Amino acid sequence: MGSTEDKGPGGSGRPTSRDVARLAGVSHTAVSFVFNGRAEGNLSPATQERIRQAAAQLGYRPDPVARGLRRRRTAVIGLITDEIASSPFAGRLLRGAMETAWGSEHLVLTVDSGGDPAKEDAAVAELLDRRVDGIIYAAMSLRRVRVPEGLHRTHSVLANCLPEDDSLPAVIPAERAGGRTAARLLLEEGHHKVAMIGGCDDIASTERLRGFRDALRAEGITVPKEWVVRSGGEISGGFEGALRILDGTPADRRPTGVFCYNDRVAAGVLHAATRLGIAVPGKLSVVGYDDQEHMAAFLSPPLTTVALPHRAMGEAAARLLLNAIDTGRTPPATVRRLACPVITRASVGPAPTR
Repeated sequence: MGSTEDKGPGGSGRPTSRDVARLAGVSHTAVSFVFNGRAEGNLSPATQERIRQAAAQLGYRPDPVARGLRRRRTAVIGLITDEIASSPFAGRLLRGAMETAWGSEHLVLTVDSGGDPAKEDAAVAELLDRRVDGIIYAAMSLRRVRVPEGLHRTHSVLANCLPEDDSLPAVIPAERAGGRTAARLLLEEGHHKVAMIGGCDDIASTERLRGFRDALRAEGITVPKEWVVRSGGEISGGFEGALRILDGTPADRRPTGVFCYNDRVAAGVLHAATRLGIAVPGKLSVVGYDDQEHMAAFLSPPLTTVALPHRAMGEAAARLLLNAIDTGRTPPATVRRLACPVITRASVGPAPTR
């Protein structure tokens, strides 16, 4: 019996490189040069074009498995994350990584570990068994992570997290700079009495507060201790934190601007302001963080916020990984911080005059 390579359009197999060679009137080697990226310097532009036209006419596509075996690659990268199913931001990071990989003719094989270390180790082992070209390990909230066993056996990059042992390159948001950006949104509108509500015992909370204070300190402004309320990251925390600062406080003694740990906290602050009859942004300006999809733009008023660059992190992590795969060189274990852009809506206005 003949092999698939021997069967042409008239047989039962799909078009082969030999069919392309016959139609283009060139050698089989010439066709291989074109589809293995070795045509430059070996074939004239006219011959390359004739081969590509023949391939298009026949509907020929190179066999990715055979090509991967020749190049000792599979054109697949793995992506392991902890909360794909439950995080509102997972889709953005995944899209960024997948579209960047697709642009370099790579597919992305995704595994959700649920944050279970044993599942993470098993997932890495499974991906290595499938001979993926490299692995992205992503977390949906910025934190230091235990590097899963096996990641050091292939090209690997972390996204939205930092390795506990500082052994791998990472792409994360520039959280401290984001906090400074949030403060400047209020300062530029004349707000000098500002508070921060929400936050947990995590890297993001610490860095955002540091940046917030950096910007205020540069203007000679100190935030009173009672105006920094660590109340978690949920709507209820924002509501309760805002009541603590605003309820029963005379207008001339309360903040005119609030920076919130995230958009859910900001939603709680907006609810509290409505309950207390404080107009936003007329009497109180509110800045969120994250630009949470299906939420921030639909609050009342729509929320001005500092966006987390999840899609950009996926893109940057994939580019870093693909470059390592292409060059065969492991990137240095450095941290790349991506800017957090401002999304301007309607919850920030000029500081009120009393």
